[in-house]
Amino acid sequence: MAIARKRQVSLVDTKYYHCISRCVRRAFLCGEDHFTGQSYEHRRGWVEDKLLELAKIFCIDVCAYAVMSNHTHLVLYVDDKKANRLNDKAIVIRWHKLCKGTLLTQKYIQGERLSKVELIFFNQTVMEYRERLSSISWFMRLLNESIARRANKEDNCTGRFWEGRFSSQALLDEAALAACMAYVDLNPIRAKMAYTPEESDHTSAQLRLTCAKEGKQPKKLLRFAGMPRQIMPKGLPFELKSYLELVELTGRCIREDKRGYIESTHLPLLERVNISSENWLKLTTQFTRVFHGAVGRPTSQASYCENLSRKRRANISNCEKLLA
Repeated sequence: MAIARKRQVSLVDTKYYHCISRCVRRAFLCGEDHFTGQSYEHRRGWVEDKLLELAKIFCIDVCAYAVMSNHTHLVLYVDDKKANRLNDKAIVIRWHKLCKGTLLTQKYIQGERLSKVELIFFNQTVMEYRERLSSISWFMRLLNESIARRANKEDNCTGRFWEGRFSSQALLDEAALAACMAYVDLNPIRAKMAYTPEESDHTSAQLRLTCAKEGKQPKKLLRFAGMPRQIMPKGLPFELKSYLELVELTGRCIREDKRGYIESTHLPLLERVNISSENWLKLTTQFTRVFHGAVGRPTSQASYCENLSRKRRANISNCEKLLA
């Protein structure tokens, strides 16, 4: 049975979430339709551009993404502290980049004076906008609606483009986060759409590698902040170099002409999050098959379920095997 969205998101336990959206109708609405021979590859660019555009407006950062032929994978970081820090004007300006707003918010931005009664309603609206700007549901809604409208207009049809709503998984610790990001970045290689991460179009791996050649990190993605420490700046708790090496080495191991086993290779990130190489391969090639729902070590699972008042801990046996 599907779990309500509000019972899947617990920002107290984690701010990282893996989101998946799938197309309906025939299988390759974002790729090539083998029945008609028509290519829809350009729509993958639509998704990537809109995703990165929304990330600049929302208080949500993109950690990893892969736009496939008929589905998308996103790993998102919810920066609710940033949403709470922004003043009312900044919140309204951001929301107006997404929607028209109300007559009162338009009046406020134009510098017109609001009455006491209008201020009461205005403050309620701003509070609502503040919550929306740190909401994964609103982020995914505006992303998917935009692409669906463009696709339907191009196809000269109406109806659903995406399969219901998106699915999401809470990533409760570093091990789950690293495994899920690698799983997402390696999607095109597993699907035989690319041979290397740098050739994987419309993925975060390709964007990060392009910037890494110039010794930079992409501003459009959540940056790598290095190993966890007492005073930790905002960013992914890994080293960029270690993560890219990890993705490359994992990609080599899942190729058909290579053994699916890392025997003597030194992997700093794997050692740090304490996952064996055998389990790492299983995580990064079968993430969505192995796990349904929140992912993390048993201790992280316990805290997450307690905060959401959930009695059943999903994936607990697989978490114990692969992440303990």
